[in-house]
Amino acid sequence: MRLPWSRQGRAGTLRTGDATDKEHLSQFIRTRQGVEAFLEPRTAVTETTLLLVAGDGEWTRRRVGGPDAAAAFTRKNNVPLYEAARVGYPQRMREWTARQKEAGGASP
Repeated sequence: MRLPWSRQGRAGTLRTGDATDKEHLSQFIRTRQGVEAFLEPRTAVTETTLLLVAGDGEWTRRRVGGPDAAAAFTRKNNVPLYEAARVGYPQRMREWTARQKEAGGASP
């Protein structure tokens, strides 16, 4: 059985989100205004991820246990959830990243 936030430890198995990932996302939501969530589907090299974007464009990304886990997490935290593959990413995120690069900072 695969738990939504459990770590998969076998070699060759993609790691899914764990409690540390969930806490990071929760803290981001608690400490930022206007947060929206973007679900990024699993790929050949990365498990499903949840990208959070604050109102000012600051963003963070962590693995989650799949679309259902992401939906439950965002519902619990009253954050709107969008499918990144359908709606794309907000312009404010790209602008924030460009400002970070200009200032010599690193992206999350």
